[in-house]
Amino acid sequence: MKILIQNGRLIDPASQTDRVADIAIAAGRIIGIGKTPADFHPNRTIDASGCIVAPGLVDLSMRLREPGQEHAGMLESEMAAAVAGGVTSLVCPPDTDPVLDEPGLVDMLKSRAEKLHQARVFPLGALTRGLKGEVLTEMVELTESGCVGFGQAEVPIVNTQVLQRALQYAATFGYSVWLRPQDFYLGKGVVASGPLATRMGLSGVPTAAEVIALHTVFELLRGVHKPGTPAGQGVHLHLCRISSAAGLALVRAAKAEGLPVTCDVSVHNLHLTDTDIGYYDSRLRLQPPVRQQRDRDALRAGLADGTIDALVSDHNPVDADAKTLPFAEAEPGATAVELLLGLAWKWAEQDGVPLGRTVAALTHGPAQVLGHSLGTLQASVGRLVEGGVADVCVIDPRVHWTVGPKALRSQGKHTPFDGHELPVSVRATLVQGQVAFDAQHERQR
Repeated sequence: MKILIQNGRLIDPASQTDRVADIAIAAGRIIGIGKTPADFHPNRTIDASGCIVAPGLVDLSMRLREPGQEHAGMLESEMAAAVAGGVTSLVCPPDTDPVLDEPGLVDMLKSRAEKLHQARVFPLGALTRGLKGEVLTEMVELTESGCVGFGQAEVPIVNTQVLQRALQYAATFGYSVWLRPQDFYLGKGVVASGPLATRMGLSGVPTAAEVIALHTVFELLRGVHKPGTPAGQGVHLHLCRISSAAGLALVRAAKAEGLPVTCDVSVHNLHLTDTDIGYYDSRLRLQPPVRQQRDRDALRAGLADGTIDALVSDHNPVDADAKTLPFAEAEPGATAVELLLGLAWKWAEQDGVPLGRTVAALTHGPAQVLGHSLGTLQASVGRLVEGGVADVCVIDPRVHWTVGPKALRSQGKHTPFDGHELPVSVRATLVQGQVAFDAQHERQR
């Protein structure tokens, strides 16, 4: 398939490109930017006049709910939701059922995803067997099966010695460790600690839960990281979904110290605060919990100045039976991948963030996090480059849409942003040079 994308405003933060230019695509790759080869005759032309042409979005936290939780989301529905949201590459956490702690399970997931010909899936392997925090997995075998890193999803490692050994092992082989920093004992609440939690009679998660976990992992990291280690070697620590101003300050200090650390923030913590819970709205039952306004404001500033490397959807579809329960009993999670682009745009408009930085938080930033593990593929994920894989998102800033169950392709329909109008929409998504989503075709169906 030969495709020509014409007249779009090309924005690629990786190359600091911002100009009107055509893109010629053939055999799944970009063969021309700005200048179309003389012998190029497209099978299809996409007129992107008035639109932004950007690299396909990279989402570092998206649960597909397969295997084991098909009642909440099928691979087909969640992958369709991803490309509808402009996402062409996604990271799947290891907390499936069974857990992704064996190569066969990883192979099965990747094979199923590849047959759908939609977004590219990068699985995280379990750091410990069964996510029990006791015995390390066979990381070499899992890496050979396609895992881009190793994590614990929402399950903290209680045994500090096990965490130390995991970092030591990862440092030896140059692996990435992905952790959500939260102390096991302090993190058992259902909302952020504060006056609201007290008034509502809900158990709280204090900021100290994140801060203590960060202090612990940074101290262990100092023991295994050798200053001057070349990029791509040694351990790389990625912190998932930072939620507090105090935690962000520690990350900023760790980066300034030279520790090999990156981090991300979810769209929920970027926009919401604990007061949005209202009258026990279980759609706000999330992990990590949304915190106070000062925390939200600090996170927004941290994403704008680059301390936070990536914005993630934290897509975690939940079925109606598990969500329509009393707040403390409801299953945490929300549908979000289709909202990722629109909520990023809304943040940028509200805070006056430059367009290049907004796109970078969804493309180049998360691609750099993945770059530690991707090898040669790193050259084209999250960027538009001649000769690179043609993962492209065509964005129409003129079309607004309202979030609601009928507008979502995900099997999960519960989101705190239900009824919100978002200021931008995806016109088309191309994955490896094939049109995986076309808004015009969807409207005609």
